[in-house]
Amino acid sequence: MHALILGGYGASGAGVARLLAAQDHRVTTAGRDRARADRVVDLRDGPDALAAVLGGVDVVVNAAGIEDPHLVRTATGAGVAFVDITASGGYMAALERLEPPAPVLLSVGLAPGLTNLLALAAHGAGAGRVDLALVVGGGERHGRAGVDWAFALLRRSFADPATGAPVRNYTQPARFDLPGLGRRRLYRADYSDQHTLTRDLGIPVRTYFGLDSRSATALLAVLARTPGGRHAPRGLPTPGSDRWLALARGDTGRDAWARGRGQAHATAAVTALATVRAVGLAPGVHHLHRITALADLPADSGIEVHAP
Repeated sequence: MHALILGGYGASGAGVARLLAAQDHRVTTAGRDRARADRVVDLRDGPDALAAVLGGVDVVVNAAGIEDPHLVRTATGAGVAFVDITASGGYMAALERLEPPAPVLLSVGLAPGLTNLLALAAHGAGAGRVDLALVVGGGERHGRAGVDWAFALLRRSFADPATGAPVRNYTQPARFDLPGLGRRRLYRADYSDQHTLTRDLGIPVRTYFGLDSRSATALLAVLARTPGGRHAPRGLPTPGSDRWLALARGDTGRDAWARGRGQAHATAAVTALATVRAVGLAPGVHHLHRITALADLPADSGIEVHAP
């Protein structure tokens, strides 16, 4: 398999490239940086820029953080599978409206992705609703695309997938008992997993977010209510470690959870698995939880999993 990784030298993209290469797949990185990219492409120039670097490629992995349905049309129109590491519900909904002539695989990575698989495990235990909890390490050096995405949620609202009621990001807290972290207060955030799963499972699914530092999580909630909070300085050191945890809580009290070190590594591990699976799928739009399960994660992925 020949995979083209857009943003293949970024925090998550480099991990995907490394893991696929370790499985003896051919990997080509693409991006604007001539010093780090195997194939130089500026996606801001539009879909034609991508078309010029698709020669001999079986699958494109979009780890660049650029959300443009035209890129998907360009790749699939050339018969190339497309895997997108996106957490944006609106963008994902736009991709679901496509009728691509090659496979498109969504809900890959940590959240969505691993959270989707955890939700299915909790739902299988008889849950009538599922709450998803995601805690990431404030001390990890996160990629710029991920940081920009998280800050963009400040002062934005979204429609609750079950009720349609407006929800402001980083508000409406809930408490969770988290393995190794104790009882924590987390906040609603517009990750796409809750929208896809509410539709697919036919039950209410809600996603809550926090950092492993209690103070940093509280500050995020304050910024959400502060005019101009989204303009807070980015890249400043925050307290915490590189540990992350994802948990799916059903109303039966039987939780499914996973944890590890390095959010970027976890995203890369799940995305590498998804990329291999994507090439053999039928044309159309797919989600990871429809084609695989927690048990399919490699034993050496560095992800500790507990399922009911």
